[in-house]
Amino acid sequence: MSKLLPPQLQDLGLRTINPSVFVSSIESKDLGMIHSVNSPIDNKPVAQVHHAPTESTEDTIEASCKAFKHWRNVPAPIRGHLIQDFSHQLRVHKKALAQLITLEVGKLPSEAEGEVQEMIDICEFAVGLSRQLHGLTIASERPDHRLMEQWHPLGPTAIITAFNFPVAVWAWNAALALVCGNSIIWKPSCKAPLCAIACQHILQLSINKFPETPAALSSLIIGDRGVGHALASSPHIPLVSATGSVPMGRSVGTVVAQRLGRSILELGGNNAMIVTANANIDLAARAILFSAVGTAGQRCTSLRRLIVQDSVAFRLLSILKSAYATLNIGDPRELDVLVGPLIDEAAVANHHQAIDSALQQGGKLITPLSHTEAFPDGHYVQPVIMEMPATAPLLQDETFSPILYVLRYTSLDDAIQLHNAVPQGLASSIFTDKLQEAEVFLSATGSDCGIANVNIGTSGAEIGGAFGGEKDTGGGRESGSDSWKNYMRRATNTINFGNDLPLAQGVEFS
Repeated sequence: MSKLLPPQLQDLGLRTINPSVFVSSIESKDLGMIHSVNSPIDNKPVAQVHHAPTESTEDTIEASCKAFKHWRNVPAPIRGHLIQDFSHQLRVHKKALAQLITLEVGKLPSEAEGEVQEMIDICEFAVGLSRQLHGLTIASERPDHRLMEQWHPLGPTAIITAFNFPVAVWAWNAALALVCGNSIIWKPSCKAPLCAIACQHILQLSINKFPETPAALSSLIIGDRGVGHALASSPHIPLVSATGSVPMGRSVGTVVAQRLGRSILELGGNNAMIVTANANIDLAARAILFSAVGTAGQRCTSLRRLIVQDSVAFRLLSILKSAYATLNIGDPRELDVLVGPLIDEAAVANHHQAIDSALQQGGKLITPLSHTEAFPDGHYVQPVIMEMPATAPLLQDETFSPILYVLRYTSLDDAIQLHNAVPQGLASSIFTDKLQEAEVFLSATGSDCGIANVNIGTSGAEIGGAFGGEKDTGGGRESGSDSWKNYMRRATNTINFGNDLPLAQGVEFS
């Protein structure tokens, strides 16, 4: 590894060897063991990062608590000014940050820039919220009384993120938590620490401009699961937002629940799409291709299961087979590439193991199985489509790679039953031009997922809606709509402006 990083990475606050703890602008000094960060594109080292020992979280939490006590008293519109400036800084650094995302996790440049744009979008949303964090005025049953509710800042918020969206999911949480009056502590994936350091640096550029912001308003701790456990178990952190696998979410959720804290969990997807006989097949094929193959199948909303009506299955699968044959796999920085690498060698092994298991459970390859010897140094796989029996146990689990399992159905009721017959419940979709089918899918008897779409794929959610899912996906909601309420505490107030003291429910006590 060269002694100096490229200038664009240095501008993001990165060094050849990076510290493990950032408390606003204060950095730890050589804290923890050093780990190399290698690019999945070619497995070459990018930089090195210290990993913080678990005990380092205690001081960070204490500093964050002090910051919260100051920040909660700053008026919300002023807090919005900070987020507005952060949005500006993201625009200035958009290209460089996107290039880092591509380098560290292997995303296509357009997807990486889209992720940074998602950060900008949620900042704009949060700025608007800064003047709309309002409660209700409620009719009181007692004369000369007013009943109302207020929303107050909650406290230090821990944000635990995954590698596949190394910056956007943090921004969903950070922008809302900050504008709601909370301090934040970020534990990023150990597979994407450089993006986290860059984001902390960019946010700090904005923080430095505002004298109202306390020290330790934003903290970053890079470390293993011990750091995450310490954050989840701390009684001083009222809210933990965690994104990742179902086993990770069960662990975090259990620890937080034991101390009666709050958690926002966004976990596995195992997402499905139903294509009916009344669908626009060409439109569906385009949506399937991006949903199943985009980001090399490593989105939490990636399409895993395709449930297609018998009468249109041959046509649809023929189109998909031809489309898969034209996919260019390789370095995502090349213009004609649509499929970049998986995050690491373990992900590649899981991909091949899932295919072997699918074949053993009665699966049939629709697209040919080929290897990617042309990329001996990167973590590349061939996207595949497999037709599966509905009873295959493998369908109950999510493989984080571009494998699409196909199931056939005859009636829509059967399709919905197949769709819902998995433990996860994040994103779902139906393709149909028949209004009745679409409405059934969206109804209480239809999709059981947190996201249910019509005539678009499972991937590519906008920030304006709440993002999250049901069942083993965790039940949490982030980003838009009224997700901001997760980051605040509600107080119900009753004000007596009269001279009598009537009791509720007509109770007499005299």
